[in-house]
Amino acid sequence: MLEALDLECQRGDRTLFKGLSFRLEAGQCLLVQGANGAGKTSLLRMLCGLMPPAAGEIRWQGEPLKRVADDYRRTLLYCGHLNAVKEELTAEENVVAAAALAGRPVPRSAARRALREAGLKGREELPVRVLSQGQKRRVSLARLLLDDTRLWVLDEPLTALDVHAVQWLAGVIDAHLARGGLAVLTSHQEVPLASGAVRSLRIGP
Repeated sequence: MLEALDLECQRGDRTLFKGLSFRLEAGQCLLVQGANGAGKTSLLRMLCGLMPPAAGEIRWQGEPLKRVADDYRRTLLYCGHLNAVKEELTAEENVVAAAALAGRPVPRSAARRALREAGLKGREELPVRVLSQGQKRRVSLARLLLDDTRLWVLDEPLTALDVHAVQWLAGVIDAHLARGGLAVLTSHQEVPLASGAVRSLRIGP
């Protein structure tokens, strides 16, 4: 469903990677690894249509992204390496706002349930500024529980998460893959996914 063909990424006069290709089908996860500055985030931005490759092509269901851009965006959820939460809003308000901005609004009751499942019971109405970094990350990731898009693109989703939260997130991703979803994620550590459909891609040496 998702295919990259001979992608090249340049930053200034530097080539971060070239000739990068992969194919991902429904129910599969691609784990992208590499040193800082190797181009992992740039690759994810290309996959989201946020930046063009210097060379090569990305296809969705056999079609170049530029031909199916609108439909592709509707089937995509992107979580960046920053939490993208508003400090003055509550955890619940952040989840509701993020869903609305993505064009997939949810009721506050659903946002509250997602936060509880993410391990934030009792903190739904607290302003995000008083939460720990790990809790802020859970607020950001709680939207995964409310989203039925086919492709998840997650940039360093394990950042600031403790062991229990990592296991929770792995379970959420596993359930998404079992429903026929796809996932592309970056991580400096192994992600304990139960699925046997995980492929690895290393960028750089």
